[in-house]
Amino acid sequence: MDRFFNRPADVVTQILNSTAASAAVDMADPRSGLRILVRTELDRSRVAVLSGGGAGHEPAHAGFVGRGMLSAAISGEIFASPSVAAVLAGIRHCTGSGGALLIVKNYTGDRLNFGLAAEQARREGLQVRMCIVADDIALGDSARPRGIAGTVLVHKYAGYLAGQGVGLDELADRCQVFAERVSSLGLSLSSCTLPGHVPEPRGAELGLGIHNEPGARRIEPINAADAVQQVLTPLLERGMQRYGSSQRWIVMLNDLGGCSTQELAVLTDEVLCRIGRERIALMVRPAALMTSLDMHGFSLTLVPAESGYVRALSMPVEPLAWPGVYVPRAPGILAMNASAVDRPVGAQDAANAAAIERLMHVLLDSEKTLDELDARIGDGDAGSTFAAGARAVLEKLQRQSLSTGEPARLCDELGALLAHAMGGSSGVLLSILFTATGTALTAGRDWQQALNEGIVRMQHYGGARSGDRTMLDALIPAVDVLGEGLAASARAARLGADRTASMTRAGAGRASYVPEHALSGAIDPGAEAVARAFASLAAA
Repeated sequence: MDRFFNRPADVVTQILNSTAASAAVDMADPRSGLRILVRTELDRSRVAVLSGGGAGHEPAHAGFVGRGMLSAAISGEIFASPSVAAVLAGIRHCTGSGGALLIVKNYTGDRLNFGLAAEQARREGLQVRMCIVADDIALGDSARPRGIAGTVLVHKYAGYLAGQGVGLDELADRCQVFAERVSSLGLSLSSCTLPGHVPEPRGAELGLGIHNEPGARRIEPINAADAVQQVLTPLLERGMQRYGSSQRWIVMLNDLGGCSTQELAVLTDEVLCRIGRERIALMVRPAALMTSLDMHGFSLTLVPAESGYVRALSMPVEPLAWPGVYVPRAPGILAMNASAVDRPVGAQDAANAAAIERLMHVLLDSEKTLDELDARIGDGDAGSTFAAGARAVLEKLQRQSLSTGEPARLCDELGALLAHAMGGSSGVLLSILFTATGTALTAGRDWQQALNEGIVRMQHYGGARSGDRTMLDALIPAVDVLGEGLAASARAARLGADRTASMTRAGAGRASYVPEHALSGAIDPGAEAVARAFASLAAA
């Protein structure tokens, strides 16, 4: 399986079941064959607002049933209009003395089925009006522009007016004017996948509908900025022609079904930057509102920011699928100092500086070897990570910016430097080691005691222990014999590093996800770096 569906014939029923279980809505008895969701509490003295159409656009339309938006939603099969009988049943159930407004997208099937149901309802004495939404601008001056994501804004506007007690005729007229001021355009990188069907491969297209039909033209956007620009340009040009260049906007970014949260955030940032925050009076929070199953694309909708529209769309509502709105603001920028507090450099010691310099060159010379060791068990960047730290230390040494004559202060400086310059988990772990060691030296511990305290803090935060196939397998034995001299530490570190080649199970780090056969015979790169470092110190 490549999609989480059961039988294709059950998809719509399960969608409605799920929606009805999570909201204050009731559903038509499934045995009736009618797929209708109705608000649990109806005030039939006010206008009932009904909408619907084919399934596959979730959360539209059923997700917007509730106080402040729709009274009911009538669903058909995937991308198929509901039957006249289903629409009429919904009208009969919801309509009282207030009458009913049908919000219909400008597709032939929807217009015909909702239209015939409206006529039959009128024949029965019910007051019914219809609002046609044709917000898609992709087809230029076509006499039959499609109704797409902007329909959701019409749901919101109509629900607000109905809640205010506006009568049917006035409500219908005002909704139609609003609908005619809504403009939308979509872009997708791929077609969608219908349940039970093999996906139809298609490239990027601009100006597509919501039923998997091809777009108005094929495009090749190079990045998110270009994609947003290609959608916004015709929308803003149309808006300028109709309302002038100074018009402020209500903006909605709709996920067509396949965009990740991260993509929506990037697209939103591009929209804000390209329209300009000062020209956006209200922004609907980006979300999947009118989807096309799993189509990997988005649409943008613009509405002139008249005060009545802003007020109506800002009003809180009951349906959870409505994401809410906000007024864009310039991000507040805080001046923060990520570096440690500057302190004067302490005493210098030429011999210590020379030993550190030689050690750093050893790590630089080991970059290729360590990368090759890491490539067997990880992403092959251990050598470059240690080299980055070494270069940062050498730069400080050349400027005499390290307190080489004051061990505790030197450890503090190395800890801060490696956290910033080295990167990766190795940089953080070594920063913890040096920082904790510096604290222990300040408290009067000797080097061996201080390094042991640093190792304890590494283990506490990193979670690794001796035998877990990490740099600790060389570091711990080296520090254990430090009282016997650096030569003894160098020998212990080398034995510890070599021993990792026979460890076929790792207890921490990326190596813990690697199969045993890949670990066999490969020295851990962190342990190898520690062994080479102690060898350099012993030689000095």
